[in-house]
Amino acid sequence: MSLEHAILGFLNYHPYSGYDLKKIFDTSIRHFWPADQSQIYRTLARLEENGLAEMERIPQEDRPDRKVYHITETGRAELLRWISGPPPLGEPRSAPLIQVFFSGQLSDEKILAKFEGYAAIMRAILSQYDQVPAQIGPFQQEIPSPREHFFWMLTLENGLANLRANLQWAESVIERIKSGQVPKE
Repeated sequence: MSLEHAILGFLNYHPYSGYDLKKIFDTSIRHFWPADQSQIYRTLARLEENGLAEMERIPQEDRPDRKVYHITETGRAELLRWISGPPPLGEPRSAPLIQVFFSGQLSDEKILAKFEGYAAIMRAILSQYDQVPAQIGPFQQEIPSPREHFFWMLTLENGLANLRANLQWAESVIERIKSGQVPKE
């Protein structure tokens, strides 16, 4: 459901092709809502089928026709309804925490390696998040609303806070393993 609304949100700013939407996803909201090209195209077809978007075919001479999607008034109303509603909370799921839950079956060395790897991944993602403001730059020119940019940056702030909390937790686990606080059999 949220992918549809994310696409409607972008189409509310400007008409885009599926290819353009993929580029926008990758440089703006990938840190909390990634989407692959096929998901975007399937969702655009569904939005068109449901009357929330319309497709305009733009002829090109040496390439296939370009398909550009526009939000409809029904789509805009749906987007505003969804944004105004309560936050859609899903069941929390975490594959890494399932691994942690059953890690008592591993040696301390293997668990330490797992957490050191996890911490390294968190640091790498934090480094990528530092690049997001520059990546959003080109879209700030298309949508020159300081209010919109403020809310865009709130999503980055949330992602950074969550990653930092996960990194801090992983580092505390590493310290406890290294200091021998893990109970033995």
